[in-house]
Amino acid sequence: MDNKQKLFSTVESLFMKYGIKSITMDDVSKELGISKKTLYQYVENKKDLIDKVMQQNFANELRDIGEIHQNSKDAIDEMLQVSKHVTQQLREMHPSVVYDLQKYYRESWQEMEKFHEEFIYGQIKQNIERGQQEGLYRLDLDPDIIAKLYVSKTMVIVDESTFPLREYNRETLFLEYIFYHIRGIASLKGLKLLEKHH
Repeated sequence: MDNKQKLFSTVESLFMKYGIKSITMDDVSKELGISKKTLYQYVENKKDLIDKVMQQNFANELRDIGEIHQNSKDAIDEMLQVSKHVTQQLREMHPSVVYDLQKYYRESWQEMEKFHEEFIYGQIKQNIERGQQEGLYRLDLDPDIIAKLYVSKTMVIVDESTFPLREYNRETLFLEYIFYHIRGIASLKGLKLLEKHH
């Protein structure tokens, strides 16, 4: 891991722990043990810092999900491993991270939404096609339509107006959603396998 990667990983941990709005550039330089002048050699301002942290986060996601895809036994195992990965991230995420991005860093939030829409769509479509080939998902489904439905519903989970954080736990929401999704598309063989996992 080079200096830049280390820097952005440390900042990501800070954001996840305390939220984005509450962290200043002074906090970042203190945490990194470098001067603000040195910090500004890597980034132009806080918005640039957020964007660079997000870009690194996207690259890590691609790597992690790619590894899960390679190492999973079947399509259902893959979905369950991905859900474990996501719930772990949700567990570590400060409740205000999404709110801060939506309210104060709109462009960054839109960038993140775009990445997730394209990335998640591709992963889910691929997973459905894999599950159909393995006989675990129903063959009468259109992978394109189901993947698009999945993506749009994922955005609802982080929508404060639908699921306010004071009433709903994001981790629980996501797990409910994953099982709702798999049960909706699984064949009888797939449902039996899911019961073994669950």
